[in-house]
Amino acid sequence: MTPAPARWRASWLDALLAVAVAGAGIVEAYGRAGPGPGHVHRPDLVAAGALVAGVLLLLRRRFPVGTLAALTALSAVFRVAVTDDDYPLAAWQFYSNLILVHTVGSQSTGPRLRAAGVLAVLAAYALLQTLPGQDVAESLIGAIFMGVAYGSGILLRRQTRRTVRMAQRAAVAATDERTRIARELHDVISHNVSLMTLQTGGVRLLLGTDREREHDLLRGVERAGRDTVEELRMLLGVLRDGRPPAGLDRLDELAGPLRAAGLDVRLTVTGPPRPLPPSLGLAVYRVVQEALTNTLKHAGAASVDVTIGFTPGELAVEVRDDGAGGAADSGGAGPGHGLVGMGERVAQHGGTLRAGARSGGGYSVTATFPLTAGA
Repeated sequence: MTPAPARWRASWLDALLAVAVAGAGIVEAYGRAGPGPGHVHRPDLVAAGALVAGVLLLLRRRFPVGTLAALTALSAVFRVAVTDDDYPLAAWQFYSNLILVHTVGSQSTGPRLRAAGVLAVLAAYALLQTLPGQDVAESLIGAIFMGVAYGSGILLRRQTRRTVRMAQRAAVAATDERTRIARELHDVISHNVSLMTLQTGGVRLLLGTDREREHDLLRGVERAGRDTVEELRMLLGVLRDGRPPAGLDRLDELAGPLRAAGLDVRLTVTGPPRPLPPSLGLAVYRVVQEALTNTLKHAGAASVDVTIGFTPGELAVEVRDDGAGGAADSGGAGPGHGLVGMGERVAQHGGTLRAGARSGGGYSVTATFPLTAGA
């Protein structure tokens, strides 16, 4: 859809062209009026034709081929019926056709329709050359100008379409980037705030009973706060200058604060590890982080097992806890949160996500990612 300012500018341009062509036609008609050779017999009719041409120019963007055909027919009628044999093609006829041929090239949809319109103009010009008093050289130059106008219209159309495609791609990229940032912020903040909430709850329960344990939990809260700030700094660094994002090498950092809070986290890697693309490593890290966050929020678990399994064609990530098996955060707040965010991350890499209560008790989240030969 054309933006309103662009439509406004186009309307003003069309109005100016229409006034210029009609005004020039009227001045020329009455300036060359007379009974002798090379003069206009009926200046009033020629002036009327110029006015009609101006009106047609106002319609050129909506009906490019139709207005071109109408103007060509009008020019032919006036050349045969109104002007003297020695009178050349009027300037308003030539320039109106020039403008409309350009418009057909730039505005009309469908190559066949554009070609038909231009061929009709060339055929009309060829027929006019059979009339007495026509200069072949001038007619040839006019035909060349018509071809240039049509070609410039085609180039303008292609450039406009390229510009629109680039703008659309930029808009999609901006939306994707905003979604990615929202996911990262959610995953960073949700995990650490959940941990801080758990630890402060523990402090409240232990107030006045175990000062040493209170201090440990408060230190954990402080550490989680620092970790949140540091993760946000790292996220901003990734966005700003492309630093490597978090990956498998930082999974132990996720487990440490949870262990300090009393949750037994066991991390296991099976199969020969392989280097992963940064985006895939970040996806695995965020899946584990979100699954651990959901365990803190919903499961009431005492232990959780995180297994990273490498096989020749697949990477499997499983997070199992021994809690009550309650539903994890489904992401009702919007895309990029909870299980919805995990599913989107996994799907971006062609993987699958399964989450649900285990038959023997507890809850599990399993994500599988296909591995290419280069990963």
